[in-house]
Amino acid sequence: MSKKIITVFGATGAQGGGLVRAILHDKHSEFAVRAVTRDPDSEHANTLREMGAEVVVADIDDAETVQAAMNGAYGAFCVTFFWAHFSPEKELAEAKIMADAAKNAGLKHVIWSTLEDTRHYIPLTDNRMPTLQGKYKVPHFDAKGEADHYFIDAGVPTTFLYASFYWENLIYFGAGPKRGEDGVLAITFPMGNKKLSGIGSSDIGKCAYGIFKKGTSLVGKRIGVAGDEPTCNDMAASLSKALGEEVRYNNVPPDVYRSFGFPGADELGNMFQFYHDFEEVCVSTRHVPYSRELDPGLQNFDTWLTHNAKKIPIN
Repeated sequence: MSKKIITVFGATGAQGGGLVRAILHDKHSEFAVRAVTRDPDSEHANTLREMGAEVVVADIDDAETVQAAMNGAYGAFCVTFFWAHFSPEKELAEAKIMADAAKNAGLKHVIWSTLEDTRHYIPLTDNRMPTLQGKYKVPHFDAKGEADHYFIDAGVPTTFLYASFYWENLIYFGAGPKRGEDGVLAITFPMGNKKLSGIGSSDIGKCAYGIFKKGTSLVGKRIGVAGDEPTCNDMAASLSKALGEEVRYNNVPPDVYRSFGFPGADELGNMFQFYHDFEEVCVSTRHVPYSRELDPGLQNFDTWLTHNAKKIPIN
């Protein structure tokens, strides 16, 4: 019997790539992978092709190519990448294109990688954090959350997946330990002693695979995934052990973090303030035991460090 095709957007990225590998590494999977990429000749695309994925060309800004990528599939994993353009309006447009295509293709199960619309918790009139780009508090959260209605309004059978803080940010996004003037390493976040739900990026894709395996019983559900929920002091202690030298936690106010000046500092300062001020909401939405049910090999922070500590750049 032919396998059910899952169209995976972002197939060469963190979330989509994790899903592609989870399906292809399961030799008894009921699913086949249609991996979507803008560059079919890239090294990542060639690797996926060699692993057994059907690689197709599409651009999530181009409705015609998105429709072609979804036609004939059973389901789809839909994700956008704010950091490529810093435009919430672009994310909204891309989500609508994917929702419309999923509806037109008659897909049976879609996962939309979304996040909270923080304006439901912090209205634009609330000055505890600055409003960004005129109408957002945390643009890369708010636009995804706002876009949920495209899938709902179109009647697309959708599971809404909430990811967590990527621990890979310690490697690739400059969030790892920095050596201070005293020579001691420190991580810097405006989190006080609140818990920060986090996850290894590959585990997001594995959890998404678990959702597809559970099937349409999860349609309409909102599922948050996390591998662990340490405080930043906990993270510093784990980093100290993994790196073999002391790592401190440098707690700063959100305003100070927003002032750091790197691209997206104000956005991330607002994000961490949301995580801090609404810790109970964020942590309860992301359920570690259920994430482990979806992904039995789910990594906690210490396990992730066992495999990744040497990748963290240390100056």
